[in-house]
Amino acid sequence: LWHVLLSFSGLVALIQLLILPFFPESPPYLLLQKGDKKGCLKAMKQLWGEGNYHSEFDDMLKERAATKGTKIMNVLEVLKDPSVRQQLSILLLLLLSIQLCGLTNLQESIIPYVSLGVGISELFSITFCSSIIDRFGRRILLCGGYLLMALILVFLEISLLLSDQFFWMRYCSVILIFLFIIAYGIGP
Repeated sequence: LWHVLLSFSGLVALIQLLILPFFPESPPYLLLQKGDKKGCLKAMKQLWGEGNYHSEFDDMLKERAATKGTKIMNVLEVLKDPSVRQQLSILLLLLLSIQLCGLTNLQESIIPYVSLGVGISELFSITFCSSIIDRFGRRILLCGGYLLMALILVFLEISLLLSDQFFWMRYCSVILIFLFIIAYGIGP
């Protein structure tokens, strides 16, 4: 029944596509990108109900003033920007090395559970990062994430070297992959 499971995500996407036009634009988008103050206030009332949103509106105005001189870049411009080329290259290399190396030699019956574990790891890292980013800041999370990723890759290499001698090391490799995904989601 894999085709039913696959079509479920398409059905959810179709429902979102159909109801999306009935939702207002994001208030920060309306104010910061479009400069539409009335539309911003209207969207706030439509999304959050009646109330006084002057403090939130003032915060957005301050953010607008702080980012006035910065240019908003699309994905292609970010990829072409030389100041982020090294970081993007490192991330691409790390992701490709994990995707293409065929790390573990697991039984075919276990592979769906590994895929599920990868999804759960991504969900956990996103939730965890969004809850701690304000407390620690992006710089610490980036440095800590890269450090954890490097350490996990060292342990992963050791587990792969020992996987022929010890059968259970394959499962350690899977756990290390999950931890790598979590470290990647929390940091980079």
